[in-house]
Amino acid sequence: MGANISQLERDIGSDQFPPNEHYFGLVNFGNTCYSNSVLQALYFCRPFREKVLEYKAKNRRTKETLLSCLADLFYSIATQKKKVGSIAPKKFIARLRKEKEEFDNYMQQDAHEFLNFLINHINEIILAERNQAKAGGAGSKASGTGNGSAGASVIANGASPQDNTSNSTEPTWVHEIFQGILTSETRCLNCETVSSKDENFFDLQVDVDQNTSITHCLRCFSNTETLCSDNKFKCDNCCSYQEAQKRMRVKKLPMILALHLKRFKYMEQYNRHIKVSHRVVFPLELRLFNTSDDAVNPDRLYDLMAVVIHCGSGPNRGHYISIVKSHGFWLLFDDDMVDKIEASTIEDFYGLTSDIQKSSETGYILFYQSRDCA
Repeated sequence: MGANISQLERDIGSDQFPPNEHYFGLVNFGNTCYSNSVLQALYFCRPFREKVLEYKAKNRRTKETLLSCLADLFYSIATQKKKVGSIAPKKFIARLRKEKEEFDNYMQQDAHEFLNFLINHINEIILAERNQAKAGGAGSKASGTGNGSAGASVIANGASPQDNTSNSTEPTWVHEIFQGILTSETRCLNCETVSSKDENFFDLQVDVDQNTSITHCLRCFSNTETLCSDNKFKCDNCCSYQEAQKRMRVKKLPMILALHLKRFKYMEQYNRHIKVSHRVVFPLELRLFNTSDDAVNPDRLYDLMAVVIHCGSGPNRGHYISIVKSHGFWLLFDDDMVDKIEASTIEDFYGLTSDIQKSSETGYILFYQSRDCA
């Protein structure tokens, strides 16, 4: 190997380096690690990358949107002459700050809020462009319009909101990749009638406990809750309020399962959000057990593909990095730095076994890819 070969290329080895793959860090513009870490995770979710690059190929002359800027960024990485290096996502960040004023500052931002906004906003753009094409461009809006819930707001039961306003037609590729369906099952304890209500999600948000696992978190997510006292359920069969049991289960398992660990909790005694650094084990392989009886694909096996990691002691201070799996090995992306890591290093990001240590590097958003779409 020549003297101009990077350390990363040495670590991977010229004979092991995947053909047509590029590992490029992203320059940080003051506070944009929240964006950089999520973008790297999404770039290495292969179904997502392929659809974004396909969008780029099909839309050569288009009005600038966040999606077109993302497509340009992905295309720029994918067509670099060098195998490794760094790139400045200047146009994407400028567009992001135009689209959503909450991101137009130099404060620490939340990576999950950004992911939530980005996925919903891309979906809205695709729907708007599809509607515009159908209408022949007459009187249609060129940019995304949605239900306004596509930012930081979160539905209480742990599913992130998404735009359903134009969803009566065929699904977008965002739906095909990220969308799952939750079903809320409520059983009246008086007449035993079970009613269910379906709800779409782009990611699942789970509470964390000390020294636990993702499987445990998902089991708790689907624990049976008793509705009683002031919280009784209005049973249509009984035509009155009754005690009932309710539980959430997964009815449709998505191609890419994004799991958000709720590590930032509001504490009344401190009058602020604190970080919960509890140790949560996330396996390299995952099978969901909290599926409904009529689930379409209950036996889907998932492989861990990427993790967005929060480093630091609190929500308003700290740093985001990400680890991704590419062609059988793991890489750590820390803004413009890229390093190869051993799979055993992943354990370092589970979290803390005790609360004595203050600073921590903890898994925050996990991306699992269904094996049947690999």
